[in-house]
Amino acid sequence: MQVIHTIAELRAALADQSSAFVPTMGNLHEGHLSLVRQARAAAGTGPVVASIFVNRLQFAPHEDFDRYPRTLARDAELLQGAGCDYVFAPAEQELYPEPQGYKVQPPTALADILEGHFRPGFFTGVCTVVHKLFNIVQPRWAVFGKKDYQQLMVIRRMVAQMALPIEILAGETTRNAGGLALSSRNGYLSEAELAEALRLSATLKTMIARWQAGERDLAAIEGEAEAALRAVGWAPDYLVLRRRLDLGAPTEGEPLVALAAARLGNTRLIDNLEF
Repeated sequence: MQVIHTIAELRAALADQSSAFVPTMGNLHEGHLSLVRQARAAAGTGPVVASIFVNRLQFAPHEDFDRYPRTLARDAELLQGAGCDYVFAPAEQELYPEPQGYKVQPPTALADILEGHFRPGFFTGVCTVVHKLFNIVQPRWAVFGKKDYQQLMVIRRMVAQMALPIEILAGETTRNAGGLALSSRNGYLSEAELAEALRLSATLKTMIARWQAGERDLAAIEGEAEAALRAVGWAPDYLVLRRRLDLGAPTEGEPLVALAAARLGNTRLIDNLEF
């Protein structure tokens, strides 16, 4: 496996090959590695590329850009074991040699709700860096995790509307033995907070159970779920039931998804469950 730091070197290494690509911000865990193994299966004998880049464009000024863990040596070891061929780890100056004035602006109907509402500009930063990485790597396949459910939808729409010759593959959320969705930000949690964090997925399951039992007062289901978390010290941004198709309000007979974002102590956690 090679660790590559420049665009020119990566393009030379990948010339005329059909690759599979997994973009990450590093600080990897088993969830990331499962995406790399999925990319390995898709690529066959072709190369698998993983990028490691903490993208400033998707962080608001008050968020954790500066303290986000940078663990390249450890990440490279993990990626090699998962079947990765190339790690693209550019410096910020390499990917953004000048201020990124040209940006990819996703449609507000999808990008300014839920995560986009609470993190303004987030999906513009995501789409801009992902589109740029796609232009550099030019993969045949790219793998994104369902844990970032709205992000996966935004990227799929971008690829479709921009007519990019890339198949987006969705990776299932990886969870620990207790059901907590694996996240790089879980490392910020104390031991007590790690145990309490299980409540987030449990709350989503309660919401789903109420809907499946025939309740249709959406405001009550969502509002009572938020209140239950607040009562034990959480600070929820949203707990909602939505259509998988477009994250619109749920309708009968449509596949649905429950989504949540909430702060536990100083750490913001997200999760979702399809049903």
